[in-house]
Amino acid sequence: MNENREDVLKNVKRVLIKIGSAVLTGADGLDLEIIQHLVDQIAALTRKGFQVVLVTSGAIASGKHRLGITAALRSIPQKQAAAAIGQGRLMRVYSNDFGKHGLYVAQILLTMSDLTDRRRFLNVRNTLSTLMEWGVIAIINENDTVAIDEIKFGDNDNLAAMIANIIEAQMLINLTSTPGLYDRNPAEFKDARLIPLVREITEDIETAASEEGTSVGTGGMKSKVMAAKKVTAFGIPCIIAPGKEKDVLSRIFDGDEVGTLFLPMKEHLNSRKYWIAFTLRSRGILSIDNGARIAILEEGKSLLPSGIVSVEGDFVVGDPVTCVDRDGIPLAKGLVNYSAGDIRKIMGLRTSRIEQVLGHKDYDEVIHRDNLAVTRRSRK
Repeated sequence: MNENREDVLKNVKRVLIKIGSAVLTGADGLDLEIIQHLVDQIAALTRKGFQVVLVTSGAIASGKHRLGITAALRSIPQKQAAAAIGQGRLMRVYSNDFGKHGLYVAQILLTMSDLTDRRRFLNVRNTLSTLMEWGVIAIINENDTVAIDEIKFGDNDNLAAMIANIIEAQMLINLTSTPGLYDRNPAEFKDARLIPLVREITEDIETAASEEGTSVGTGGMKSKVMAAKKVTAFGIPCIIAPGKEKDVLSRIFDGDEVGTLFLPMKEHLNSRKYWIAFTLRSRGILSIDNGARIAILEEGKSLLPSGIVSVEGDFVVGDPVTCVDRDGIPLAKGLVNYSAGDIRKIMGLRTSRIEQVLGHKDYDEVIHRDNLAVTRRSRK
């Protein structure tokens, strides 16, 4: 795999840029100077033929400042109200700044339910595709005004990873308040070292990432590394870089060693399997034996009832369910052909006995391989 930055970037034309709250905000609410500086760089990229989509934070922080609120917002209604106030201002700032370059912007506000429904997922993709064709800068944020825990993305890092799949981005740039990923938390360890290149996101890499968010954002470095893990599984390189640093985007595309580059996985998921693996929320757990583990991870086969040893949850046909090994380690996620109740009746049995036990047999497979996304590599 090519590890030279210039070579990684040379064929990139469609870029998703995520800008965190800590980059966009300052002591006086939105940092207008930083926003203008980033917009100028993005406009320069579009003039060079790049298609750019933005995932932006900052609405809640903007709303708090507009109201003169300095204390942390505790309740969901308070955060939703602040977002409703701040989102309009945030878009006005972007619209004015991009307008100076003759560029139009489009606002897209999403909740998780917009992406877990396959038809709405495809509608979002078609809209974004049209906007890119028109040369319009799509600016995406979570619809904080209506989002509740059940339909929240968790943070905009996770949202960005999902949007990267939707638009089939060729690069994700995650702009944050730190220079990149360190081998340990630089706030606690003075000798912490920046990691310029990550070939594979191992458990050690995940451990090195701090979970703490900022006073104006929800996602710490942990969420950014997990977002990188998701997009690299789709074959997209990712860079975590310091958003407030001068000319950061220009320097990245000049091939400078800015931030941390995460290389894409050699074997990656297609768009639909990525959607299953990382967008859908699991409704249950199937524990499988070693034979089924080998069949799924090493042979690319479907999950049959004979390989299932236990079932957790109450799910129906078509629901996403996580497959774990006997140690509870997640291996894959897929859409089931049978309900939890029926799987409990047929688990451990050969497919020839399904009809005898249930009175019907719609499928041989509990999860067909076309609907099964492997999320963990084989140990062989």
